[in-house]
Amino acid sequence: MIVLQNTVLSDDLKDKFFVCNLEKCKGACCVEGDLGAPLDKDELPLLADAYEHVMPYMSQEGIQAVNEQGLFVEDFEGDYSTPTIGDRECAYAIYDENLTLKCAIEQAYLDGKISWKKPISCHLYPIRITKYDGFEALNYDRWEICNPACSFGLELGVPVYKFLREPLIRKYGEQWFNELDEMVAKESMVK
Repeated sequence: MIVLQNTVLSDDLKDKFFVCNLEKCKGACCVEGDLGAPLDKDELPLLADAYEHVMPYMSQEGIQAVNEQGLFVEDFEGDYSTPTIGDRECAYAIYDENLTLKCAIEQAYLDGKISWKKPISCHLYPIRITKYDGFEALNYDRWEICNPACSFGLELGVPVYKFLREPLIRKYGEQWFNELDEMVAKESMVK
């Protein structure tokens, strides 16, 4: 376990390997699971502001899901997530020419239409954050659909946290990430 500022990180983030391999998984994380992508409460207005620019990238089924369910849904625990199409893929997921799922929000961002890249839960995956009083726990969410990413990460020698450098900096800042990197480097020198 790594304790860094107001975060507690599972050792898996430094000890396990991961590099997304969309060619193999086809973006299965956008379609598998019980709910859509988790959303932080502070992302709800970002989604509302971005929607008119994201909608042209979406599938008709995705637009219909948003029209029926709203831009986001709230579960019985008060947590928010993206709506889904038929309890399957995220309403904001789109298929490319290779039938790989991608994100309409991210595509609008890449095309310069919006400044919000996508929900942080998607950007950080396979890290899942659990919030507690005074700190956040970052854990590696192991899922068989990501086995190709684990193999690819091992082959390339890329630990989970290094693969997720950009979203970790987006969430916690560059100083936080550099401190994490230094802690991991010192620990590996001691071993």
